[in-house]
This record gives sequence, C-alpha cells and structure tokens, in this order.
Amino acid sequence: MPPDPATPTPNDHDNWGTLKRFLPYLWPKDNPALKRRIVFAFMFVLLAKATILSLPFAYKNAVDRMTTPSNEAFMVAMALVIAYAAGRFTSVAFDNLRNITFERVGQDATRKLAEDVFHRLHRLSLRFHLSRRTGEVTKIIERGTKSIDSMLYFLLFNIAPTIIELIAVGIIFYINFGWELVAATAVTVITYISVTRWITEWRTKLRREMNDLDGRALDRAVDSLLNYETVKYFGAESREEERYASAARAYAEAAVKSENSLGMLNITQALITNALMAGAMAFTVWGWSKGELTVGDLVLVNTYLMQLFRPLDLLGWVYRTIRQGLVDMAEMFRLMDTSVEVQDAPGAPALLIRKPTVTFDNVVFGYEPDRTILHGLSFEVPAGDNVALVGPSGAGKSTIARLLFRFYDPWSGRILIDGQDIAGVTQDSVRNAIGIVPQDSVLFNDTIGYNIAYGSAVADDKAVLAAARDAAILPFIEKLPQGFDTEVGERGLKLSGGEKQRVAIARTLVKNPPILMLDEATSALDTRTEQDILATLERISQDRTTLSIAHRLSTIADADQILVLDQGKLAEQGSHGELLKRDGLYAEMWARQASETTGEDA
Repeated sequence: MPPDPATPTPNDHDNWGTLKRFLPYLWPKDNPALKRRIVFAFMFVLLAKATILSLPFAYKNAVDRMTTPSNEAFMVAMALVIAYAAGRFTSVAFDNLRNITFERVGQDATRKLAEDVFHRLHRLSLRFHLSRRTGEVTKIIERGTKSIDSMLYFLLFNIAPTIIELIAVGIIFYINFGWELVAATAVTVITYISVTRWITEWRTKLRREMNDLDGRALDRAVDSLLNYETVKYFGAESREEERYASAARAYAEAAVKSENSLGMLNITQALITNALMAGAMAFTVWGWSKGELTVGDLVLVNTYLMQLFRPLDLLGWVYRTIRQGLVDMAEMFRLMDTSVEVQDAPGAPALLIRKPTVTFDNVVFGYEPDRTILHGLSFEVPAGDNVALVGPSGAGKSTIARLLFRFYDPWSGRILIDGQDIAGVTQDSVRNAIGIVPQDSVLFNDTIGYNIAYGSAVADDKAVLAAARDAAILPFIEKLPQGFDTEVGERGLKLSGGEKQRVAIARTLVKNPPILMLDEATSALDTRTEQDILATLERISQDRTTLSIAHRLSTIADADQILVLDQGKLAEQGSHGELLKRDGLYAEMWARQASETTGEDA
C-alpha cells in the first residue's frame, strides 16, 4: 500500500509557486489575440457541455415512448433518436472546434517557454555549464517544455468542464430523483478524488525517481558517445556498456514500480465508480417497482453516470499528468532560476575602444573559495603589441583568458580595456571586442561556410571568402566536392587539427576584433602545420593587440614582450633575449624544451 502523503518539502512540487510561474504562459499579457482564442475555445467547451447534458433526456423520452407502441409514439421516438445522434455529432464538432481554436495558444506557449529557457541557459556562467551534464540539462528542458501544452489543455478543457458537469448532474438528479442520489454521487466523487490524490502523491515520488534515473541513463549514453574515440583507445566498450546497462536496469525497476502503482490506482477507481453505478441503478429499479419511476429513468441515470464517469476517469489521469507536469516544470524553472554569476551593472554602457590596451590591475581570483589561482596579478598589454603569456601548467594562463572574456569576475582588482573597467560595461561589448583562436577549436555540426560566417551575424559570402583566403584554408576548401557546403561533423571531427584551426582563424577574421587572444592555438599540431599556422597568425595579428598563451616557447620567441607566470604571479617579463640573459624561470623552461626537442630529433 502507498504510504501516507508526507509533509510537503521544497522538493515536493505541490505548491502554487510552479503554477503561478506557468500562468503567464496560459494568459499572455502582451498578446490579446491569444487571449481571444482562449475565450472562444472555452465558449465551445460550454456549448459542447450543454449539448451533452441534454442528450440523456432525449434518450430517456425515446425509451419511454417505445414502452407504449403507437404511430404517434413511433414518430416522437424516431425524432428523439435522430436528435440524440445529431446532438452527439454536435458535441464532437464543438470539441474539435475548441481544439482548432486553442492549438495556436498551446504551440505559442510552448515556443515561448522554450525560448525563455534557451535564453537563460546562454546567460548562465561558465561554472554552471562545466558542472552540469549536457544530457541531463537537455532532458530537463525537453520534459519541461512538453509539459506546458498538456497543462494548458487540461486546466482549461478538463478540470473546469468536469466541475461544471458535476454541478449540473447534481441539480438534474435532485430535481428528478431527490437528495438521496445526489448525496450518494457527492460522496462517491469525494471518495474518488481523495483516493486518486492519495495514490497519485505516492506515484509522483516514483515519477521523480524515474526522471532522475532516466536522466542518468541518457547522460551516460551521451557522455560515452561524445568520447567515442577515448572509449576505443582504451578498449572500454564493455565497461561503457555495463555503466549504461546498470543505469538502464535501475530505470527499468523504477518504471515497473510506477506501472504497477498505476494498475492499483485503476482498480481502485473502477471499484468506487461501479459501486455508485450499481447503487444508483438499484435505486432506480426500486423506484420503478413502486411505480414512481419509468424505464426511461433507468436509462437516464445510467447515461448520466456513464457520462460523468468518463471525465472522472479522465480527471484521475489529468491530475496525475498535472502533478507529473508540475514536477517536470519545477525542475525546468529551477534551472531557469539558477543565479547568473556574471551580470552587467545596471545601466552599464558599451565598451568604447580607441586604443585597444589590456590591463590587469592587482587581480585576485580562484574558481573555489579555498583555492586562489591568481595572486594580485598586474600587467599591461600596449595597443598594437604582441604579448605572450607563458609558464608552467597551473600558473593561471587560461584563467586570464576566461577573466578577459568575463566568463568570471575577479575577486578583487580590475581588468581594463582602453582604460575602462570591463566589470562596468556590458559583457556583449567586451566579447565583441575580442577574438579568440582556442587550443581546442570546437566547430558546430554544420558546414564549413556556416562555421566561418559564425564570427559575425552580418557576414556575407564575400567576407567568408576573404576570411578563408586570409586564413590559408581556401585552397583546401576549393578542392572539396561541396566546397563551403561541406559538413564538418560533430565538433568538427571530420577535419584534421590543422584544418579546424584554420577554420577557427577564419571565423575570428570574420569577426575582425581589435584584440586577439591566441590560447595555445598550435599546441596540438605537428611541426609543419604549426609553422604554417604561425605564419598565418602572425599575418592576421598585424595592427591588432595580441595576447598569446603558449606552451611551446619557440612559437612566441618573437613577441614584443613575454610575461612569465608562476603560481598565479608575474615572475618575469621582457623580450625573449632579455629573459634568456636573466637566466631565470623562462631560461630554464627554454633549456628544458630545447633538450626535449634535441632528444626527439636524435
């Protein structure tokens, strides 16, 4: 048996909070046309309900006429039968007109909700996206957006009409059969609703468990497929299959519990409704035996109860669906309510660049409160200079790039572009001013042309062609059968490392930013490809302020200035020659890499 309903907790989504968040999608303030559609749809609901409530009387009178055969009775009974059939057709027509009128409301609400979620996700911090699993987030959004259409439909066209029908049937039973039948019906309906809610509360907990296990199974599948090559490298197919199978087995067990509980609910509901049916019809037969009721009254009671049981049966399903929908939507709204770590200051202006200088002024930052990465870092990149950042792993080089793009805000200190604190201007304007060629150039699963044009929302074919030429990838594209329409595959895996890098360079050229960030752009390439791309990077960095993060010191030896980081602090700075003469950390790193290169050549 299901347990007693637990005291509601923040994880129990039976409060009004989720429903209040949902109501603006049901009744959009800025769209009177959709409001009119809802009103018209509800008018069709009332017309259909009025029609269906009148039909049992036509059925009853037809039966009563047939108990006393005559030509007049035949004509009346025939007319009533035809009216009954016409009424059923009219009711169906009204229901479908309601659906046609309401369809745009449901689709528009679903679209609006999906757009709001997508908008929010793209404004959450990098920390959020690094900590959440893509498969899990995708499943939450899918379930939440699908819930809103069913929620709209059920609230308007099942719960409200069922309440109207219950009241109408109660009045009809009272007028025709007295208070006894009304009382029996009321007690049955209250018992039915109470039992349905009690068992459904139990089933909701099972549903939540199913959602968690379903998300876990999907996440493991997506993670394994995204890392297909790694799985193959380590011969871990059986391990991945077992990880997925264990999650699938757990989901299957939860699904069995859920379906079994549904069977128990259906049996209980059928017992309650059929007990009322038996009692009401026995009451009518007893009245007929006393000459107080007619055969048609038996038909009338049976028809009304059958009509009432249909929405009651549906009401149980609707209640379960709404509760499940609230769970799904609450998870999605919780996702939407995730705090945005990096926000624009109220009324923040756009960044205005005359001289694209970059300055870090005593910046302190860490990803976790107990682990500081940058310890009061200060340096300046003059406009038009090529400045390189080098240092051991973990020195904070990539963190500088993330801070410059405002993926995070520093704990203290300032980051300035052209003398303006980037914390005081809009994030969009900061990111529009900076172009990046990252270490791992991830491309969209689309065409080469699309990925190059992604650098600018207004890029045309001429700009894409020029960027491909300047990035030295145009000869490669022209050799392809589909040219710029060639698909690059998921994350660009159909292209080689050098080809992906050149596409990333072309994408940055289309953006045409005054500040260029090169984040170990050649670290994963062979020597020949690296030299080709270095030549391209040197060409495109002309007349731009360039900040290069490098692991191979040979790639930045000709930089105007080299900043050597160590444990989040600026250890040394100067040109390549000056740093070698200083015989410090940079000279040590240079000597080590030189010996490694000599060893490889030998």
